[in-house]
Amino acid sequence: MASGSKKVIYAALLGNSLIAVSKFTAAAFTGSSAMLSEGVHSLVDTGNQVLMLHGLKRASKKADKKHPFGYGMELYFWAFVVAILIFALGSGISLYEGITHIQHPEPVVDPTWNYVVLGLALLFEGWALLVAYREFQLTRGKNNLWRSIRKSKDPTIFTVLLEDAAAMLGLVTAFVGILLAQLLDIPELDGIASVVIAVILGFVAVFLAFECKGLLIGEAAGDDVVADIQRIVEEDPRIISVNELLTMHLGPNDILVNISLDFADNLSASEVEEAISSFEKSIKQNFTDVRRVFIEAQSLTGHQAAVADHNTKDDQV
Repeated sequence: MASGSKKVIYAALLGNSLIAVSKFTAAAFTGSSAMLSEGVHSLVDTGNQVLMLHGLKRASKKADKKHPFGYGMELYFWAFVVAILIFALGSGISLYEGITHIQHPEPVVDPTWNYVVLGLALLFEGWALLVAYREFQLTRGKNNLWRSIRKSKDPTIFTVLLEDAAAMLGLVTAFVGILLAQLLDIPELDGIASVVIAVILGFVAVFLAFECKGLLIGEAAGDDVVADIQRIVEEDPRIISVNELLTMHLGPNDILVNISLDFADNLSASEVEEAISSFEKSIKQNFTDVRRVFIEAQSLTGHQAAVADHNTKDDQV
């Protein structure tokens, strides 16, 4: 998945770099507010891709004494930073430019530049979006697109996918705004297009921040993964009950599993140890993303008493 993620990011980085230069050049020649907003948008996206690559590099660091579970969640942090930058820089500057242009409208000079750049940008962004979509398709399974994004644990792919989709919408908005401003001789429409672009970016930024927040504070593995792990354990005749099964993503491909099991009373200590080793091996073989498995041997009544004691302490706090 790391190689797939990098492929998506590199494609977006190349496309946005070329587009940003083109948009700023067109904005300088024509004075279009919408084109300037689009230039800022592409520049922010370019910076975002650099941050995502940095996040992937940081997340690949090996575990150490200070971070015994590794650095996988760094990727979630940098994805959250990307969402903030889209909102603060992309949406904020676009909104400012749009309002300024509405208050002090200036006619667009020689809009041909804008149309040429927008056409090229649509081609570049369309290519980057196609690459991101194809990579995302490999992970979505049977879920629809929206549900797959909500359930995805790899922010690199769905962030780039949404960025590129927002970019395509922004380009269409800029094209319509510039065209109408020219045909109707209403320069304010160029500024309105910039405001619409700001709204699009703001929506994407808030959604990405919300999704990354969930990953940062710790999300469980997918329901199918949890159900299959539960089945592997509870169908074993050596187990009386599964007291508790907890999972958490420490990275897109790094799942932590904690299980509390009530073993049959007739098992010896060595047989319990053998069962624990067997469960760990089986779980890791069936789920390559599971990196760590911690299994606790505890009676059901003992587990319930511990949970009740914990809840009582929480109520007192």
